Amino acid sequence: MMAEEDRKEVQQGVPLAEEVREVPDVQAAAVERELPPVPEEEAVKPKQEEQILKDSDKEKIPQSGFFKEESTRVADLSENEKKAFQEFKQLVQDALNNHEFSAGTTPLPQETTKEEEKKGEDQVVEEVGKAEAETEKEDNVAAEETEQPPAGETKTDVADDDGAKTVEAIEETVVAVSTSVQPEQPQVAEVKPDVGSSEGSKTEKIEAQIPPEQVSIWGIPLLADKRSDVILLKFLRARDFKVKDAFTMIKNTIRWRKEFGIDELIEQDLGLGDDLENVVFMHGVDKEGHPVCYNVYGEFRNKDLYRKIFSDEEKRLKFLRWRIQFLEKSIRKLDFSPGGISTFVQVNDLKNSPGWELRQTTKQALQLLQDNYPEFAAKQVFINVPWWYLAFNKMISPFLTHRTRSKFVFAGPSKSVETLLRYIAAEQVPVKYGGLSKEGEFATTDTVTEITVKPSSKHTVEFPVSETCLLTWELRVVGWEVSYGAEFVPMAEDSYTVIIQKTRKVGAGEEPVVCSSFKSVEPGKVVITIGNPTSKKKKFLYRLKTKPTTD
Repeated sequence: MMAEEDRKEVQQGVPLAEEVREVPDVQAAAVERELPPVPEEEAVKPKQEEQILKDSDKEKIPQSGFFKEESTRVADLSENEKKAFQEFKQLVQDALNNHEFSAGTTPLPQETTKEEEKKGEDQVVEEVGKAEAETEKEDNVAAEETEQPPAGETKTDVADDDGAKTVEAIEETVVAVSTSVQPEQPQVAEVKPDVGSSEGSKTEKIEAQIPPEQVSIWGIPLLADKRSDVILLKFLRARDFKVKDAFTMIKNTIRWRKEFGIDELIEQDLGLGDDLENVVFMHGVDKEGHPVCYNVYGEFRNKDLYRKIFSDEEKRLKFLRWRIQFLEKSIRKLDFSPGGISTFVQVNDLKNSPGWELRQTTKQALQLLQDNYPEFAAKQVFINVPWWYLAFNKMISPFLTHRTRSKFVFAGPSKSVETLLRYIAAEQVPVKYGGLSKEGEFATTDTVTEITVKPSSKHTVEFPVSETCLLTWELRVVGWEVSYGAEFVPMAEDSYTVIIQKTRKVGAGEEPVVCSSFKSVEPGKVVITIGNPTSKKKKFLYRLKTKPTTD
């Protein structure tokens, strides 16, 4: 019977797995675990209300995986968010005035007060219970004495005396309990005599003369200008606009930055820049203007480099400090003005990512970034992801919030280039990752044209030439396995077609980018032909430029 009742309660109180759409984040769950248990009778109604709120939230969650980055302007916030922002800003201002950031974080006094009150209440209940037991015992003794047949007035006198003694005993017991509990009460309730108004006024004058402390984060002084508002919004959004949580986070971040020595770290030469320039680097921007940071873990396949960075704890800590230094320098180049771009796109290449030590160091770095660098990732793109990692991601994806899921993108080896080109223009993507960005004739300002070549078909591109000039172009086909040819067709009927590049097959393992040029001495057009004999669509990328010549 008990098992059946338990099963009924589970069926009534827990939604089916298919109905679950979103799971609260880990931090919120940790906060809930720290709260004191709620009595069963009082917990019924809040649980019902919470379930109703969750159902309404589910209806509001968009089903699309697209995430639009929030505005960094305070004016664009909702009324509740504006209220939370003003409260948060006032807390920061008070902390600056009271020099709380330099003093570090202190435990909240409310928790101690509640524990003391609970202990005091338990002791009062215990002592009162003892007093009632003693009183009941005395009443029973008095009742036995009154049952005996005393003479006349003696019975009444004895009863009155016993009653008075009982009342006095209860009063003494209660007074004793109050006296024993009183030291356990919070000291805030004690009222001290006024020493003198003159000393109080002197203290106020001294406090008024102390200026607020100056605290800067990422080179921006807090509350100095509008850029500070953007920083405060990052902490608020990281804690879902919970003011107290955001204030705790920013205090801990400031304390960590002092302990880690961030300001001194910026100026240090750790001697790892040349070794790690191909491991972590900034390159170009995405289609929305966010700077793109590439993390290429496969570079550590080089055993000499791996030993140099991860062979012992001291070297791993040095690498961690270098990674934080790189991030700090990159952050200070962002635009923290309201409406500016103050986030990155992170591209994480997991191809041939080796080593337990690397994973441990990366995990430690990610924890530091999560705790002290809130809301700096506009998008996290993982490419060349192993199949087992994709399977693992599908398993944990339902347990992530929609907002978190929409920031993460995973692509296997066959879809990595296509995924990058979805978010980053080809002229901004390095050649090694399927783009056309490299040192040479063209710059990132030279726009790339993208064309899809259908299966088992040919596609031609024509470049008109109206004067004597030098025509230069570069092109690539993602995955190649196509044929490529180029020719110049003059406008004059009596002129001959010039073969620039005889049609040839370009394999997947050949040169990633084809660069060619042609000097024209008469009007005409350059025709480029791409043949796709495969059964798959091919992405064709190209760009060109012309230079007038006098020869």
